[in-house]
Amino acid sequence: MKSITYLTLILGFLVSYNNPKIEEKQTENTVSESIENPTNKIGLSSDIIWEQMNPARGDKSPLAGTIWGDRKAEVPTGYIGKFVDGFSSPPHIHNVTYRAIVMKGLIHNDDPAAESMWMPVGSFWTQPAGESHITAAKGEGTMAYIEIDNGPYLVKPTTESFDNGERPINVDASNIIWLDHSQTNWISTNNQSKISFLWGNANHMRGVFVKLPKNFKGNIYSKGTVFYGVIIDGNVDYKMPNANASTNLNAGSYFESTGNSSHEISTTEEALIYIRTNDKIEIK
Repeated sequence: MKSITYLTLILGFLVSYNNPKIEEKQTENTVSESIENPTNKIGLSSDIIWEQMNPARGDKSPLAGTIWGDRKAEVPTGYIGKFVDGFSSPPHIHNVTYRAIVMKGLIHNDDPAAESMWMPVGSFWTQPAGESHITAAKGEGTMAYIEIDNGPYLVKPTTESFDNGERPINVDASNIIWLDHSQTNWISTNNQSKISFLWGNANHMRGVFVKLPKNFKGNIYSKGTVFYGVIIDGNVDYKMPNANASTNLNAGSYFESTGNSSHEISTTEEALIYIRTNDKIEIK
């Protein structure tokens, strides 16, 4: 696996997917309209049910906790992988492609013969189906958010390796390209939030980072028929529609909606959120 470490390459990848000037011309309609029948839901990290990925390894086995979907079924899924300090997998492949984000600790994911490149919190990588690799972790309670477009998610031996035409991407957190309100109309004027476009496909599904500043108070609006927001780092106070009080969502918690929606959020410290959706969002 070749890791992308040059800022110019990352910038080229991101700009090729999302040109903010084009977005200005193509998305004239606002999504921040009145919500008659809110579909908002939240899930708490404390409610995650953990299970061993490889029971044969005992307490050395990574743990998996599904957030949304079902990694054992033929559906899109988002789950958290939790690793013990010093964990290193044997070389293996997966039957499906996945993308992932470091939530805690340091993670190395690469060819079995590659030198270790430890990715910190906020780093993003993809692992193509069929390609041999290892995954290693450093730090107590290391975690990563892992997402697939179609399950089931299986681990298989390298003897079943194949090339599906995809190539892996490793993006260190320091190489993420952030856009502000002057560069994209997804953020309202004078809002100090930032956004980074991570990936997109032909079905209009996309994944973006949203970085909310300290003492943010506002809304994330969406019209997407698919919308999941996963807290990657930090925590936010989330107010459900028509609720009197907010619920604190820490790393591993999430919020979701279907169709026209408004997500009222406030922060006391900077927070990083990953959003999977199939439409534009607006941060106001």
